[in-house]
Amino acid sequence: MKNKSTISAAMLLLTALIWGFAFVAQVEGLAFMGSLTFGGIRFAMGAFSLLPLILIFERRPGGVNIKKTLLYGLLGGVVLFCASTLQQYGIAYTQSAGKAGFITGLYTVLVPIIGIFMGRKTRPLTWLGALAALTGLYFLSMKGGKLSFGFGDILLLIGAVFWAFHILIVDQFASQVPPLRFSITQFFVCGVLSLAGAFIFEKPSVNGILTGWQPLLYGGIASVGVAYTLQIVGQRHVEPARAAIIFSLETLFAALGGVLLLHEFLGWRGYFGGALMFLGIVLAQLGARTPAFSKEKRLRQKFFCFFSFKKRSDS
Repeated sequence: MKNKSTISAAMLLLTALIWGFAFVAQVEGLAFMGSLTFGGIRFAMGAFSLLPLILIFERRPGGVNIKKTLLYGLLGGVVLFCASTLQQYGIAYTQSAGKAGFITGLYTVLVPIIGIFMGRKTRPLTWLGALAALTGLYFLSMKGGKLSFGFGDILLLIGAVFWAFHILIVDQFASQVPPLRFSITQFFVCGVLSLAGAFIFEKPSVNGILTGWQPLLYGGIASVGVAYTLQIVGQRHVEPARAAIIFSLETLFAALGGVLLLHEFLGWRGYFGGALMFLGIVLAQLGARTPAFSKEKRLRQKFFCFFSFKKRSDS
């Protein structure tokens, strides 16, 4: 059993690594296509890549309520579209995978705080985490000793709010329907909305899409399909609290990917701020109710998401 736990933890660590480096793919993808085009194709690829998993994990889900699955998937997909689009446009302005990863990671702090308005209790440790994260955001946004909160940072921050709402939606509704079917539905909805916006506001180019196949493949197949599979298998033998901490490493891997692959440099203030934000994220997860967070992490494309989700252990 101990070996299973160790192997499962390694799978979750690899999942966080894949999700973190997905920020690099998002930055790279913008060199070949628009934000909506990239997001639309990415989520469509992710949805189709999950179809085989239904045959493995949900071959006989029993009593599937199609209407509920479609309704909840539609709701999750719309919110996911808002979160992912804001994130992608935010990355387009900041051009920093590391910074985007840290700011997006604030959703883990926002979830328990928003939960207060839903009648959920928030522990003191969560408030301490929120304070650390906000202090870190201050240092991360400083330039030349002055606070410089750009338009891209604002988009990422608003996107983090939507990621938080997405987690709460999944926590509320996803347990009522087969998780894989819910996830595929929301990814498909997000992909359709993104592609529709791409044809309205952008000019998708076949040549650009083909040229940018590498970041698309990573963002769609690796970040969603492969990482999601690893998460489902891995979380079976890792308790939610431990899994949540492992998943929080996604922010650090995003920063590492930015340094190694994009040659980013945030400066000492930026990295100090990032460290504080990471500390705040961990404290918030320790103080929050981990089952809800874990469930969402298993269902995301924080892909964040994931992203959710991410988060998901009790399917």
